[in-house]
Amino acid sequence: MCVVCGCAEIEHEHEHSHDHDHDHGHGHVHPPRGDLHFGTGAARVSVPGLSQERTIRLEADILGENNRVAARNRGHFAAHGVNALNLLSSPGSGKTTLLCATIDALRARHPALAISVIEGDQQTSFDAERIRATGVPAIQVNTGKGCHLDAPMIEQAFAQLHHHAHGPSHVDERSLLFIENVGNLVCPALWDLGEAAKVVLLSVTEGEDKPLKYPDMFAAAQLMVLTKTDLLPHLRFDVARCIEGARRVNPAIGVIQLSATSGEGMAAWLDWLADADGGTRRLAH
Repeated sequence: MCVVCGCAEIEHEHEHSHDHDHDHGHGHVHPPRGDLHFGTGAARVSVPGLSQERTIRLEADILGENNRVAARNRGHFAAHGVNALNLLSSPGSGKTTLLCATIDALRARHPALAISVIEGDQQTSFDAERIRATGVPAIQVNTGKGCHLDAPMIEQAFAQLHHHAHGPSHVDERSLLFIENVGNLVCPALWDLGEAAKVVLLSVTEGEDKPLKYPDMFAAAQLMVLTKTDLLPHLRFDVARCIEGARRVNPAIGVIQLSATSGEGMAAWLDWLADADGGTRRLAH
């Protein structure tokens, strides 16, 4: 069960402003009658059979254990010189296509860089097989009915990837771990995997309103990558509005526009990867 699939603060601040004082006059705009909002309680989610208080306690227990494992993951990554990035998006945004193009480009630019991938899906190993075809090691994690990866899953997958390849003497080796999360713009935002940064991909085929419709995801990310920009001439996608929406949710979020097909914008993405910590702060400005 996903712990929270609620609205972000920006949404229920807006909703709260319309839930009281119905005599403000003609200047006060109300949502249409009949709208239902289940994310405005203290827990920001409605779970049948559970009170808001019990839901909050359950969330704290589950996330607390996850975060303890995430901290352990972070220690493991640091000990092995691994920079781990959590890639998040809806299905079909181009995560695996971008990863394959990125692997090829990084090999040309940084041939000594070790790369590995953890692939998350509910079923199949299709994406892991695509990554393995590039020659990069990949572990498939199938979540069954689960809608996101969690820290214990990553701990087990990382152990399989690295228990032979890395040891304490390799602490200075450069290594990049991509975690391709389950396609979902809601649930994965909440779960710390021990990653250095969350990167959210948004395809221009999805619509520029997504940062405001799914704000928790964009609030959690350090970088937004607009993908499939080669299709912009054929779409009604307002890039400026999309970026404005993302920065309304997260003023510090960095933005890169690219096409893995045409190669446009890939250089900026590779630069960010080469120095993810500094790149996060630099691109935000």
